[in-house]
Amino acid sequence: MIIIGLMSGTSLDGLDIAACKFWLESNRWHYTILCAQTQPYTSHEAQQLKNAFHLSGMQLIAWHHQYGKIIGQHVKQFCEKNALTPDYISSHGHTIFHQPGSGFTFQLGHGADIAAVSGIKTICDFRTTDVAHGGQGAPLVPIGDELLFPEYAYCLNLGGISNISFQAGGIRKAFDIGICNMALNDLAQRMNMPYDKDGMLAQSGQVNADLLQKLWLVAHEHHQHKQSLGYEWYTANLKPLLDATQISVVDKLRTCCEFIAGQIAAEVNKQGKVLLTGGGARNKFLLHCIVEKTQANIIVPDSNIIDFKEALIFAFLGLLRVKEQVNCLSSVTGATKNSTGGTIYLP
Repeated sequence: MIIIGLMSGTSLDGLDIAACKFWLESNRWHYTILCAQTQPYTSHEAQQLKNAFHLSGMQLIAWHHQYGKIIGQHVKQFCEKNALTPDYISSHGHTIFHQPGSGFTFQLGHGADIAAVSGIKTICDFRTTDVAHGGQGAPLVPIGDELLFPEYAYCLNLGGISNISFQAGGIRKAFDIGICNMALNDLAQRMNMPYDKDGMLAQSGQVNADLLQKLWLVAHEHHQHKQSLGYEWYTANLKPLLDATQISVVDKLRTCCEFIAGQIAAEVNKQGKVLLTGGGARNKFLLHCIVEKTQANIIVPDSNIIDFKEALIFAFLGLLRVKEQVNCLSSVTGATKNSTGGTIYLP
């Protein structure tokens, strides 16, 4: 089965599109990424996505459908360019609200519009079933880690938020560790750069002990139960602290790298292979900070896996949904039961 996986993360760098082929062999799932690309957002689209949680109800619904059409058009062009006839599109959407404690989560990009514009059956809205069963609706990637990457002791993703998954006591465990590129990109943009390439800005700065201690205190106070994190969490808890601290941006970046690496090292606490993916895997200085603090064997895979692992796994979640198999694990979300999430729209 060929499925196009779509992922739009909190870093707002663009829409990840990955055409993936899956097959069963010797009772194990295998995959290949046939082709993939990141479709950059225009500055207007990125700003609309960033500010969507300020919209009125009517404006949000309108943007939900408009963004679905944008996604559908990008996928249609991607398929024409690569001569693809996929079986399904499997779309994560772009998270605008994630408040499972209040019983809801919302990913922008209506599946009906994606299907109508692309002409391809579309699976979306993967999180709400788990939330309905009392779960966090996140993380969803761990079942893909378990079934597609079983040779690694840890699967560590450095996206807008850092998250990890691993086997413990015969079950899959996973959680969000803390803020990652969300903070680093926010700071870099204050210097008119979209992100800190290779961590060069951070490398030129100095660790501020006072800020570092405050970051640890806030993270411990507001994230000690390892609930899933979203942009609202960053803006409510860490961004005000970064804004109020009167030091240079490069020193803030350096201190954040120290903080991020320290949080990760506290979780990667045994030797073994660690699969490192996400945009943060390209931040050479951040990687240096992480390697310095842990004894684990950090494996940085090929660029397709670094950049498109989440899109690959959402394609896989779509496959499991079509086959009506479990694609959300209660052991990682805290739900009352495993579930099969996702809504299917026909073109």
